[in-house]
Amino acid sequence: MWFTRVSIDHPVFATMVMAAFLVLGIFSYHRLPVEEFPNVEFPVVVVTTAWPGASPEVVESDITRRIEEQVNTISGVYELSSRSFEGSSVVIIRFDLTVDPAQATQDVREKIALVRPQLRDDVKESLVTRFDPDEVPVVSLAIRSPQRDARELTTLADQVVKRRLENVRGVGRVTLVGGVRREVQVALRPADMEALRVGVDQVMQALASENQELPAGTLVSRDREQVVQIRARMASVAEFGRIIVARRGGHPVYLSQVADVIDGEEEPETSALVNGERAIALDVVRAQGENTIAVVDSVHRTVRSLAAELPPDVTVSVVRDASTAIRNSVSSVQRNIVEGALLTVTIVFLFLSSWRSTVITGLTLPISLIGTFLVMFAMGFSINLVTLLALSICVGLLIDDAIVVRENIVRHQAMDKHHRDAAFDGTKEIGLAVAATTFTIVAVFMPIGFMGGIIGRFFKQFGVTVAFAVMLSMLIAFTLDPMLSSVWHDPDAHGPRGNGPVARLLRAFQAAMLRLEGGYVALLRWGLHHRAITMVAAIAIFASAFPMMKLVGTEFVPEADNNEIYVQFYTPVGSSLQFTEDKLRQVEAALHAFEGVKMTYGTINTGIAQGRNYALAFAVLVDRSRRPLSVQKMRALVRERLARIAGITVTDLGTLNPVSSGKPIQISIQGQDTAVLDRLALQVTRAIAAVNRQLGRDGIVDVDTSSKPAKPTVSADIDRALASDLGVGVAKVSAVLRPLLSGDATTTWRAPDDENYEVRVRLPRSARSSVADLERLTLASARTDADGGPRMVALRQIAEFRQGLGPTQINRKALTREILISTNVDGVAAGTAGDLLQKELGRIALPPGYRFETGGSNRDMTESFGYALQALVLAVVFIYMILASQFGSFLQPLAIMASLPLSLIGVVLALLAWRSTMNIFSMIGFIMLMGLVTKNAILLIDFANQARARGLARTQALLQAAEIRLRPILMTTLAMVFGMLPLAIGAGEGAEQRAPLAHAVIGGVLASTLLTLLVVPVLYTFLDDLGARITGHPREPAGAPPAPGP
Repeated sequence: MWFTRVSIDHPVFATMVMAAFLVLGIFSYHRLPVEEFPNVEFPVVVVTTAWPGASPEVVESDITRRIEEQVNTISGVYELSSRSFEGSSVVIIRFDLTVDPAQATQDVREKIALVRPQLRDDVKESLVTRFDPDEVPVVSLAIRSPQRDARELTTLADQVVKRRLENVRGVGRVTLVGGVRREVQVALRPADMEALRVGVDQVMQALASENQELPAGTLVSRDREQVVQIRARMASVAEFGRIIVARRGGHPVYLSQVADVIDGEEEPETSALVNGERAIALDVVRAQGENTIAVVDSVHRTVRSLAAELPPDVTVSVVRDASTAIRNSVSSVQRNIVEGALLTVTIVFLFLSSWRSTVITGLTLPISLIGTFLVMFAMGFSINLVTLLALSICVGLLIDDAIVVRENIVRHQAMDKHHRDAAFDGTKEIGLAVAATTFTIVAVFMPIGFMGGIIGRFFKQFGVTVAFAVMLSMLIAFTLDPMLSSVWHDPDAHGPRGNGPVARLLRAFQAAMLRLEGGYVALLRWGLHHRAITMVAAIAIFASAFPMMKLVGTEFVPEADNNEIYVQFYTPVGSSLQFTEDKLRQVEAALHAFEGVKMTYGTINTGIAQGRNYALAFAVLVDRSRRPLSVQKMRALVRERLARIAGITVTDLGTLNPVSSGKPIQISIQGQDTAVLDRLALQVTRAIAAVNRQLGRDGIVDVDTSSKPAKPTVSADIDRALASDLGVGVAKVSAVLRPLLSGDATTTWRAPDDENYEVRVRLPRSARSSVADLERLTLASARTDADGGPRMVALRQIAEFRQGLGPTQINRKALTREILISTNVDGVAAGTAGDLLQKELGRIALPPGYRFETGGSNRDMTESFGYALQALVLAVVFIYMILASQFGSFLQPLAIMASLPLSLIGVVLALLAWRSTMNIFSMIGFIMLMGLVTKNAILLIDFANQARARGLARTQALLQAAEIRLRPILMTTLAMVFGMLPLAIGAGEGAEQRAPLAHAVIGGVLASTLLTLLVVPVLYTFLDDLGARITGHPREPAGAPPAPGP
């Protein structure tokens, strides 16, 4: 203990070392970024490819499958899935967590380059991006004006606000929602085109060639150079009508003769509503690796500066701010740390009955907590809910070593030793036991920090933070505490003085402790005399925990109340944007009917499930303390109210959870035949109904399937021979129909405001609404008449049109087709519902080549519990190694580790009492107990060994250890319990997720402490007898009466 001696001999030096921890910790704290969760990089790459107008079947066969076959050859691919929509393909490649995300992205790009030559020319370039789970808007803005129309407001939003936001540091993307951009529309008149024998390809070619600015070279003279440019761009919209598109009979045919040129706006594809009213919205997504709070703060500053630049009637308001929940959650945990620290210090004061001893012991808390920020900064950590949760549960841990050291120093002072001698002797006597307890905690938390899987990435900072914090607290307990005890000794070491209420309370507490010590010694004496009964009772208590565990539900991560609730739904396939908007307005009205809803914000046709019939609505709520219903209770009522709105199907309802993989229950049905997949999907939905009948309620809700109702389609069967005879090829038909129906941005027009607007060639809406409109269309043939004009061929001459039904999207997984069914749960634990559903699915007979695969947060739960079990086993092994090294025995650590299983009953009872579930947080709490509950047993057995080394008999040594060590054991236990009590009560935003960890720890610590005080000494005697038999040394007779107590 040389560092203890140095600290006592050089108090100023010891003080400066502690001051250095404080100064550097405060400096580091202000430089740590603030986030909701640790920044975890996921090796997931998404490939998006657009092919306008192509059906999902064609997209799947011509794009998706080819991309899948190429990227599947990349090393490290863990899971491959895809979605083929109308006009677009999305391929999602998930790699092993050990793969570098940047390298994975580069490998995918190289494979896509090999696919590109195989695709048609009109297929757009594939976009390869890295997946970011945080790629949801961190802030959403609404731009509104009572005086301006949608087009004018869109121009301001797009050209002013959006561009300013895109230049904000940390902003990755800004998406315009609900806008109608200005565009020049070339509305073709089919009848006039047929009469003048003008093809659509001629119109598009004329627009592209006549509206240009081209360099022609340079004039070079002796004195200067002049650049020659051909300026042929249209100066006004009206000039487009004077473009010559063809010549017939020697006369020009102008664009205005075959089309109407209109200065209009694009057809709306998205929509945004704020409180049921239309608005232009901007969704801001942060760039990868950027800090959410810093980005949002920068956006707020930009919005404030824009107020002076925009017209007075235009307002830009924040309708959704993701940083609010982060700030509130972080603030809540910080408040829990302070409250826990105050409660812990109060417990210490009650036991030590001295302000001076309390201050000496309590100084460990701020120095350890603040000093840990230095380690966090050095390791690149951030202030997030995980690291703050680590510091929160540390409050009771950090003061433990100081409590034990200080209590032992006070005991030596009571022996009339000199203060310096008492400080050194008391620290030295308890030093090895304190070091062992600290290292057992480190042995538990380091495996937590290096668990496998995604959850291991999230909890790495948790385990490392706790490990370094407790090691720092041990250093302080061995240096600062004895130093202060030697120079600032307690004059009231023999008890509180005075007659005030505090003194009377302390004397009453001390008297109660003396009675408790006497009662405990008597109970232990009885237990040592009835060893078999004691052990049988302990085993029975441990065994009783297992049937009770079935009453505790399981889930991956509890849902947090972050003052926000969202609804995702879709309307019937083929619904117009206006129809979906009307339904979104009804949904927002239903949300506003609840007390505590501050604002609603809804969007249509945004996100990965794009389509005019998909909508998403957010309800921003007031703080939990100001509304009568929690999000969990509100969700069930919202679901009931939404069920009354006809024409919508709710697919998700709840809160955004960045930790889990979507809904709790996901069933992937995989196989080749779509008809078989549909039949199996129907059987799965029946299985879900069967589970709900077993539960006696709709426990599995919000059922969504990727197999949506078929969409009406029109197929054109081309008579190839006839088409060839008439000079019209199949490719020509496709090349003409696509711009006529979907539109084609052939060129751009530079307006007087110096902005470029698209010039779109398309049929007017009235000429593309029915099959009859298609049949009337004519195509320019390759055959020409005498005057050189093309012959016109009616589409009905070469094509037969059939109306039918086709898929809206096609899902694939593992190179085969898939139907994905996903559900939420309500009023039942996700694990319970998932287990019941698995039993029902086991009764379904699967044809050869077809299989079920479970996904969602339930799969994450199973995977994470497996990794947590590995960490638990590793922690137990490390604890045994440390204890065996500490005690120099292979058997004595087993007595100490008996406290581990004894904590299980407390965990189960606590989770049941608080109505918590067994989730990843409570599982982490249970693993923590492996280090916490051994602390008490170590103190007890270590003192008993020291007493026996001084010559006491085994029983007498155990009774003396029980009497002397009861106080520090109870002190550390209650300090831990009260330190975590604010976290367990669950006050503050997002506390529902964190509280189960505290529930498990408090229940486990209390149960283990009560049982350890009796069971561990008894088991110690059994193992001591076993060791004596093995070594041949004499032992105390099992039936010998205990020696008299000290």
